[in-house]
Amino acid sequence: MASWGLLVTGASFAVFRGLHWTLQLLPTPGSAAQDSWKWRNICVSLVHSLLTGVWALLGLSLYPQMAADPINGHPSWALVLVAVSVGYFLADGVDMLLNQTLGQASELLCHHSVVVSCLSTAILSNQYVGLCVVSLLLELNSVCLHLRKLLLLSHQAPSLAFSVASWATLATLALFRLVPLGWMSVWLIRQQHQVPPPLVILSGTGLVTVGAISITLGVRILANDVLQARPRPRILGHKETGGTRRCPHGELVARDDATLLLKD
Repeated sequence: MASWGLLVTGASFAVFRGLHWTLQLLPTPGSAAQDSWKWRNICVSLVHSLLTGVWALLGLSLYPQMAADPINGHPSWALVLVAVSVGYFLADGVDMLLNQTLGQASELLCHHSVVVSCLSTAILSNQYVGLCVVSLLLELNSVCLHLRKLLLLSHQAPSLAFSVASWATLATLALFRLVPLGWMSVWLIRQQHQVPPPLVILSGTGLVTVGAISITLGVRILANDVLQARPRPRILGHKETGGTRRCPHGELVARDDATLLLKD
C-alpha cells in the first residue's frame, strides 16, 4: 500500500509541476502582469484546493467511519486523496524555490514541510488516513483565500466581489479551518495513549503551527478587509501612507498584509 501511495504522490507531483509549466505558456491578465508568477502559483493552488477540499468533504459525508476511527477506518481512495495532496505540496515547494528567494518563501516552506511530514506518515504507515482527510477540509477555506488573493492581484479591491470573497474567507476560516483543527486537537489529546509519542509530537507541532498561522491570517483579513474598509470622512490632501496604497483609479485603500501563509 505504501508503494501505491508513493506512486500516486509522484504522479501528482508531475501533474502539478506540469500545470505550473503550462500556465507559463498562457497570457496573464493585464491587471496582474506585474505579479505573473504569483498569479500562476495561486491558480495552481486554487485547483488543488477545489479538488481536495470538495473530495474530503464528500468523502467524509459518504464515509463517516473515517471520523469515527481516524486511525484505521478509511477506504483505499482516501489514501489516494492524501497522496495527491503530498504531491501538490512538493510541487508547490519546488515552484517557490525556483521563483523566490529562501527568505521570501521561508514561511510557506516551513508550513509545507510540516504538512508533508504529517501526510507522508499516513501514506507510509497506512494509518491515520482518516485524520488526514479531516485536515484536508481546510482546503475549502483555502479556496476562498486564493480567490481573494486573485482579486487583489487583479486590482479588484475594493469591489462587491472582493467583499463577498473576504466575508466568505472569514466564514469558511471559522467553519472549515478552526473547527477541524479544534476537533483534531481534542482527538489527539484524548487518544494520545494510542498514538506513538513521536507522532504525537509531530501532529501536535503541525496543529499548533497551522492553528497559529490560521488565527493570525484571520485577524489580518478582518483588520484589512472589514475594519479598515469602513467608510471614513474624506480628508483633503490625504497622502498614501505605509498602511494604504493607491489603486489604478486613484482611490486610497488599505494595503493587503494578509499574505497567503497557508495553502493546505
